Amino acid sequence: MTEQAKKSQKLQAPKGVPDYLPPESARFVAAKRVLAEAAELAGYRPVELPVFEDTALYVRGVGASTDIVGKEMYTFPDQGGRSLTLRPEWTAGVVRAVVEHGLDRGQLPVKLWYAGPCFRYERPQSGRYRQFQQMGVEAIGVDDPALDAEAVAVAEEGLRRLGLGGYRLEINSLGDEACRPEYRERLLSFLRGLDLDEATRQRAERNPLRVLDDKRPEVKAQLVDAPLLVDHLSDSAKEHFETVLEHLRGLGVAYSLSPKLVRGLDYYTKTTFEFVHTGLGAQSALGGGGHYDGLVADLGGQPLPGVGFSIGLERTLLALAAEGIPPQDSGSVPVFGVALGAEAKGRMTSLAGALREAGIGVDLAYGDRALKAAMRAADRSGARFVLIIGEAELASEQAQLKDMRSGEQSCVPLPDVVSEMASRLAEAG
Repeated sequence: MTEQAKKSQKLQAPKGVPDYLPPESARFVAAKRVLAEAAELAGYRPVELPVFEDTALYVRGVGASTDIVGKEMYTFPDQGGRSLTLRPEWTAGVVRAVVEHGLDRGQLPVKLWYAGPCFRYERPQSGRYRQFQQMGVEAIGVDDPALDAEAVAVAEEGLRRLGLGGYRLEINSLGDEACRPEYRERLLSFLRGLDLDEATRQRAERNPLRVLDDKRPEVKAQLVDAPLLVDHLSDSAKEHFETVLEHLRGLGVAYSLSPKLVRGLDYYTKTTFEFVHTGLGAQSALGGGGHYDGLVADLGGQPLPGVGFSIGLERTLLALAAEGIPPQDSGSVPVFGVALGAEAKGRMTSLAGALREAGIGVDLAYGDRALKAAMRAADRSGARFVLIIGEAELASEQAQLKDMRSGEQSCVPLPDVVSEMASRLAEAG
């Protein structure tokens, strides 16, 4: 290919990396905002973190036996020879930041929410991308079943606020250090007797719980009689789990017990949960999370517990579409300004500034369009009201105001446009 041909070749986004353009981008932002509002109502505060970290953070934090670390991370050396990795999940980075900045030595629990992209090298399909967006929370520092239940309830509240109803909450306990070692040996003994491929056998030797998370039908069929951790919980782990469930009932959160639920991360202990949507096909999980006892200490902090969740925004949008739920935010501004002539454009520009200063969104028809073309643009914008200023309006110091929903048109004195628009929009709701 010649150099000129290369320059003229159409460029595309990398495979498995979605673009978000209007109107879908507005739906994306609205979904993220609604989920974040549910977290902030429960006292969680926002955190922004680097999109890449030292690779060792994820090896230690996520677990070397996980598919994430073993096969899916985007890892690269920087110019100084350091090994860095694009964020494959949020929890390890949040814990690193909490420890590094000493938040684990202050007021506990530390309650944070986050939103942003993660990166995993996976086979792209509906609901699964190589760059995907998550919103989630972490509560670090207090071992209280009520805090586990709160994290679950915050996620559920966010989904409900979006209008979703076609999901179910699955929940399980992964036990604690008092019961996990004995159960691990019991499960490993069971798995060694199955007809598994070599890769799965190796995974079982590293972490037999990972096999319970296998989605392949031929493997799932052999796991029907596998021993379940929930049947071998220590007294303390059992009491913790039963108390979590009691709090969920008190919060009015419906759940289904799922004794084989383990999720794909090594750090979970005790409570683990997942929200599954019936309209998403194979990639049915909207998100989930759980409790972790050793992660903070593993990353250099105090021996403090934590609990959190993450919700996939792409899958949330798919679920909203599957349920036929209209977007909560169209992304359009309520007012569109049409100016006819240079003098009118100057006046409209000033008026738009005053409206925006008053908190009223306004867009303008640019490019010296004729009235008919400008009104088509106004219609496409989705604005509720259109302001029109031409020579006649300048002469009378008035603007034409058209309600695009009713078709009603009236005159408004130019000095009164801001107050009139505020009143009209308040009435329109």
